[in-house]
Amino acid sequence: MPTPPLAGGTTGPAALRPLLDTVLNALHEGAHRRDGPLPAGGPDTVTPRMRTALHPAIPDHGTGPHHALATLITALTEGAADPAHPHCAAHLHTPPLALAAAADLAASALNPSMDSWDQAPAASALEADITTALAAEIYPHHTAPDALITTGGTEANQLALLLARERHGPIQTIRGANAHHSITRAAWLLGLPEPHTIPTPTGVIDPAALHDTLTRLHGQGPVLVTATAGTTDTGQIDPLTDIADLCHTHGAELHIDAAYGGPLLFSPTHRNKINGLDRAHSVTLDLHKLGWQPASAGILAVPDHHHLDPLHHHAPYLNADDDTEAGLPDLLGRSLRTTRRPDALKIAVTLQALGRTGLADLIDRTCTAAHHLADLITKTPTLELHDRPTLTTVLFRPTHTDDHTVATIRRTLLTRGHAVLGRTHTAGHLWLKATLLNPHTTPDDLQELLHLVTRLATELTEGSTPR
Repeated sequence: MPTPPLAGGTTGPAALRPLLDTVLNALHEGAHRRDGPLPAGGPDTVTPRMRTALHPAIPDHGTGPHHALATLITALTEGAADPAHPHCAAHLHTPPLALAAAADLAASALNPSMDSWDQAPAASALEADITTALAAEIYPHHTAPDALITTGGTEANQLALLLARERHGPIQTIRGANAHHSITRAAWLLGLPEPHTIPTPTGVIDPAALHDTLTRLHGQGPVLVTATAGTTDTGQIDPLTDIADLCHTHGAELHIDAAYGGPLLFSPTHRNKINGLDRAHSVTLDLHKLGWQPASAGILAVPDHHHLDPLHHHAPYLNADDDTEAGLPDLLGRSLRTTRRPDALKIAVTLQALGRTGLADLIDRTCTAAHHLADLITKTPTLELHDRPTLTTVLFRPTHTDDHTVATIRRTLLTRGHAVLGRTHTAGHLWLKATLLNPHTTPDDLQELLHLVTRLATELTEGSTPR
């Protein structure tokens, strides 16, 4: 077998072109075989089929690039949960834009490593400019805001707690019961005390309860309050301005996890929902949610670039002092990771191609779809709506059913390959969760989704066996 060609250099594009044809054909064939939002049959069907395609995982003699690509990508696609299907709406699992996926191909082919300038000359400049621009969107009234690219909200939240600890020592954290699990996990990883949890019976932090907790902790050391702009369960947004006021009054710092809701900044229609974002000492954003990027595309923003100074790290083979003094940018302080991909490229391509108005249109479309789904639920006597959506998450359940039936409906839809819906427990009940992130979803798609649920609920309540 000849030496396989490389993806880079002047010959790389010619080597990639026929392989990409094979990949695209396999994606098409796999999606055609699946013919729905996910494969039917559940793990007992999907796993053996994937293992058959993979076997043997490490052959003695290779099958060649086209056979390997066609076989495995077809099988993977056939067995995928496809967020581009309008009935795949369980999680904050976005269908990426084609242009962003294309940009990601270039990133993979060029393979810059964002830990030293000599591995990523242009990519380091691109990342510096796009992170500065994104930070300015979050902190428009600050003179030197900055942001880091992260693997997502979990890493960004951990960095936020780390930076607060480095500023103040072993801080105490306060979180709402609605907060993402990564806040508690980050405190554990960093050796911080377990966070104080504020009950959120209405789904968001109660300012009165936060005031009481801040008052009780007064004089016991530095405090970091973590608020959420877009919870994973309901998509609700904590009262950010009230929380920022309380933090100011009590001398506490504020971190806002806006992984889900942060991109509302680009929508003139919806950005008022996150008023107060710029008053936080750090903000998490995920553009692989309401930004339609391939994972990962997380952001941690701060109001002043000096807030990132504690992340500085010295490794002479990557950022020797004389190189830095000679003007080569020092990249090690831009992440806790060493080798990392140029995820800023796909973000920059998307922002360039769509602009603020294009991104706002996508956000507005998905928010409108969520409200339309809520309207359809309200008009369906056999369905119950939990609440009007804040972002693009809609909770609902068949009326007069128990939690066991709701869970069975969800799993049966998965096993049949008909729909991917999430689940969450709130207000004393288990609810089906639709998280709409597909801007191409139509009213007919939503009506059909509800029809699948109501038809199955009828089957179960009438005692027939789900098929």
